Order: sequence, then C-alpha cells, then structure tokens
Amino acid sequence: MDFSFRQFIFAAVAAFTIAAPAVANDMTDNAIAERIKPVGTLYLEGEAPVAEVATGPRSGDAVYNTFCTACHTSGVMGAPKKGDAGDWSARIAQGKDVLADHAINGFNAMPAKGSCMDCSDEEIVAAIDHMIAGL
Repeated sequence: MDFSFRQFIFAAVAAFTIAAPAVANDMTDNAIAERIKPVGTLYLEGEAPVAEVATGPRSGDAVYNTFCTACHTSGVMGAPKKGDAGDWSARIAQGKDVLADHAINGFNAMPAKGSCMDCSDEEIVAAIDHMIAGL
C-alpha cells in the first residue's frame, strides 16, 4: 500500500509541475503580443532615430547628480563633500586650474573625470563649480 501512495504523490507533483505554468500564463492576444514584441529598434543608414538626442554640454548639476554624487555626497575615500567649506578650502586655495586638472586627470582615489568618460572638460569644470557654489 505504501508503494502505490508514493506513486500517487509522484504523479500528482509531476502533473502540477507540468500544468501550473500553462494555467499561470495569460493567453489573451494582448498578453501574447506583449511577450513577443521586439526588444529594440534597428535604424538603417540614412534613417533618423525616433527620439531626439540631447545636444550641447550637460549642466554641472546634471553631471554631479549622475556621476559625482556617489562619492561627493558622503565623502567616500576622502572625497570633498559638496558644499562643505572645510573639505574644499585647501583645494580651492590651490587654484581652479589645479582643481580642474585633478578632476579631469584623476587624483588620489578619484579616477579621471570621476569615471564620466563621455564628459567634456567643460562639463567636469561645471560639476566642480556646482559642488563649490556658495562656499
């Protein structure tokens, strides 16, 4: 008797395992269309993309909030915190050219351009200006 009970349990588990995904899937036309829709778009040479690409330099605020905030908000590994005069005073005393050089080329634990490899030098300087504004 015990042997047949094991067979029954095994058959029930196998049936549930096979049938559950089929029952759980939404088989409406809209759900199927959503599951098989393309994941990207292909543009042939000469065609314009649908979305407009931003042109021009990013603001210092945009660069800071995208790339700099991770370290300069909390002072990770000695990074000067945004708006903290005590952290910035010695650095500002060296001159803005030194600040820009360190930010663009990297200094101590900070990688070149703060890891924003597509930022222009002007965008990096704008981010510095944003961090030291009001000091």
